[in-house]
Amino acid sequence: MSRALAVIKSSHPEPGGAVTVAMTLLAVGVGHRGWSILGVFLAVGATQLAVGWVNDWLDADRDQVAGRTDKPVASGAVSRRAVGIAGLVASLAIPLLGLPFGLWPTVVITLVGVFALLYDWPLKSTVLSVVPYVVAFGLLPAFVVVSLPGNPAPPAWLVAAGSLLGAGAHFANVLPDLADDAATGVRGLPHRLGATGSAVVAALLLLSATLTLVFGPPGPPSWAGWTGAAAAVVVLPLGWYATMRAKGRGVAMFRAVILVALIDVLLLISSGRVV
Repeated sequence: MSRALAVIKSSHPEPGGAVTVAMTLLAVGVGHRGWSILGVFLAVGATQLAVGWVNDWLDADRDQVAGRTDKPVASGAVSRRAVGIAGLVASLAIPLLGLPFGLWPTVVITLVGVFALLYDWPLKSTVLSVVPYVVAFGLLPAFVVVSLPGNPAPPAWLVAAGSLLGAGAHFANVLPDLADDAATGVRGLPHRLGATGSAVVAALLLLSATLTLVFGPPGPPSWAGWTGAAAAVVVLPLGWYATMRAKGRGVAMFRAVILVALIDVLLLISSGRVV
């Protein structure tokens, strides 16, 4: 693996890229055009790069103890110092990339970065680990809307849906790594609830996000909204049933909540037409 590729991999490109693309598509949906679409992409992307790089910089020792050869720093593919510098540069770039949109968008995207980094330290291993997800994911769609010309206020239902989606993603995301995290001292809220508790909470939060995205916008729900709500109501109990049949193995439930999270993201993107 080349050093450049190792640095990119240390940023957690899959989830970070997914969030960045989703917010960019939302930007197109709410009316951003031309340079401002690129501006949203870069500003949101900087928050995701910052949280990913700083996470791997902070967790370098823990990843080595856990034998995480999939982590470039732990495997020696890139130095901890290089990833730390990359995280610092991305963090400092966040407010600068918000400036072309004005004062309030700059404040909002900066707060996204601040709360994302607060997850990396010190909240990741505390009972408050979900708080950065609630705040940052609520503020991301708010940034997309407030950065429009005239800086309009984002609708409350859109912010609430983002917060619910982010919180649900936090509980779902840790399900495959609960054992590894516990072995290295990570004790966030999902770890304290355990696999079953986290799966249930993730399902409830994501279902709430789905219903908020369906019934929050003004006017009657669209056919896409009804379809998404129906799919969520069916998929989550099926995932739970499959998990029980497998004697507690959480793979089916994890896949179910990830599928509902994808449905929520698609509904979030399509919601731009009513903002």
